[in-house]
Amino acid sequence: MYKDFIETSFWKGAMKIAEMVFVLTNELPRKEDYGLTSQLRRASVSISANIAEAFGRSTAPDKNKFYDYARGSAFETKSLLLYGMSVNYFNETETKNVIELLEQTVYEINKVKVTLKKQSKYKPSQP
Repeated sequence: MYKDFIETSFWKGAMKIAEMVFVLTNELPRKEDYGLTSQLRRASVSISANIAEAFGRSTAPDKNKFYDYARGSAFETKSLLLYGMSVNYFNETETKNVIELLEQTVYEINKVKVTLKKQSKYKPSQP
């Protein structure tokens, strides 16, 4: 059992994604500062932020909601990266490395969601 969200591998992965996206977007043209750069950075940071928020919630349904938000942000990040790659803003190898980490992070979030679902179905008998 984790005492803090910073101990989880999927939060660490999400933070790494945000760092990698920051580096990738540093090379974007200035005209993208309020467009792709901003949207991609916000989406990528939102993954770890929602994981942290989920960790702080007390009920399984509430936790699940924030893990869903984290997954949604991961898919948004992936879509934006693919767009950036298609218009030749991003290097294919670097982009695929981030996408691989995104997919691993989503996989781990999904595992947590399955565990939460099992926990919410288990209802101890009342005395």
